Amino acid sequence: MSLSTHVLNTSEGRPASGVPVRLELHDAGWRTIADGHTDDDGRISGWDTAEPGVYRLVFEIRGEFYPEVTVAFRVTDDSHYHVPLLISPYGYSTYRGS
Repeated sequence: MSLSTHVLNTSEGRPASGVPVRLELHDAGWRTIADGHTDDDGRISGWDTAEPGVYRLVFEIRGEFYPEVTVAFRVTDDSHYHVPLLISPYGYSTYRGS
């Protein structure tokens, strides 16, 4: 399985660069298996993991209302998973991208 993410600041109409992001796997609890920061285009790509399971991305957006956003998702096969995050000061949304 490969994973990428993209953070977009919808209130400013641009990518959110420099956002710290952790990838965590749930087995006997949550454990961090990768971390990084979004690039100038708001992206992180190239995270690989070998097993199906429940994962989550923790975005430290440090917003006035939302200091962080956590998105949990299930991996069922070895395809590519893209999990974008759209943020604004008082809301966020996500979806499974391609």
